[in-house]
Amino acid sequence: MMLALALAYAVAPLATDMYLSALPRMMNDLGTEATGVQLTLTTFMVGLATGQLVIGPLSDRWGRRRPMLAGTAVSALAGVLCALAPSVEALVAARFVQGFSGAAGIVIARAVISDRAGGSGAARSFGVLMITGGVAPVVAPLVGGALVDPAGWRGIFVVLAGIAVLMFSGVLLLVPETLPARLRRGGGLVTTFRSMGGLLSDRGYVGYTLAYGFGFGVLFSYIAASPFVLQNVYGLSTGTYAVVFAANALGFTSTSAVNRRIVGRFGPRRLLRTGLTVMVTSCALLCGLATTGRLPLPAAAALVFVAASSLGLVAANATALATVRAPHAAGSASALLGALQYGLGAVVSPLVGLGGESTAVPMTVAMLTSACVAFCGGVLLTRGSLNPGAIDAS
Repeated sequence: MMLALALAYAVAPLATDMYLSALPRMMNDLGTEATGVQLTLTTFMVGLATGQLVIGPLSDRWGRRRPMLAGTAVSALAGVLCALAPSVEALVAARFVQGFSGAAGIVIARAVISDRAGGSGAARSFGVLMITGGVAPVVAPLVGGALVDPAGWRGIFVVLAGIAVLMFSGVLLLVPETLPARLRRGGGLVTTFRSMGGLLSDRGYVGYTLAYGFGFGVLFSYIAASPFVLQNVYGLSTGTYAVVFAANALGFTSTSAVNRRIVGRFGPRRLLRTGLTVMVTSCALLCGLATTGRLPLPAAAALVFVAASSLGLVAANATALATVRAPHAAGSASALLGALQYGLGAVVSPLVGLGGESTAVPMTVAMLTSACVAFCGGVLLTRGSLNPGAIDAS
């Protein structure tokens, strides 16, 4: 079951990172500017955010399996539409559908784990998802870089459609229903929004959600700008860019694996604070060097690697600490986490392009801003806040 959930959870990094190295080529093929192809990333993130807000609460009402199966099926169809898109406008629309439907795998995977575990057990299970979410960015740019010459960017979307079919099969065969009918929430949209409002009035939940969402905001700032910064500013080839990108994803994956092994000993709150401290420090150094014009490639690569690796301590622990506060509405709690995460990704993508394609400053400013908000949420806002039912929340 965890393997199937992990594969479904991987839809976002796969559909985001596999085609990054092809963005400059897409810009030429579709006759658009850099902002045009970056919009395909933005709308995908918007789809992921809104999809989670809709599908997460629905899974509290209808159960986990049906929405997850429907979402992965539509995601496969959307991948085909992306491959056939005749214009950048059509591609943008298809990417929104791909993101909205693919959100089912992400939001419900978290909810299924919340149905079955809490405390350090949940943190370890969420760690499996984070490891998969880290492995996928390692594999995705390498596969995309290998496919872009023989198959073109359209061939990459055909491969993504095939992966969605595999995800559907995994959910169908391996993921049981984890929310019994007696525990499902009725009452329609009014009850759903009331439940979400209750979560937003919980200072601890909000703090952990900010840490999670803006922690990923650091990563999305890098993802959106890195094809142009590394290839245009530093002159890396497509293949070298894919290797550098994969190395950062490997750092995130490795730290997630370490976190999974030590969370029972140190507790999720302590590890979360450590990760946030490292993240904000590395982003501050990166931004300072970039704004003063003294950011050579080795320093940039090392600091981005440290920032990406620190996310391995942030993501799983913030997720576990947030969702344990809402055992009565795991789907809604998961939805708000994911909506902030990918909503920020949608906002960040066009913002980092405003400074043009010849400087790393917009990317580093966005990374530092996100890291500061994540730190304030996860460290300051949650101070003195205890998680109900979490034996190791301290």
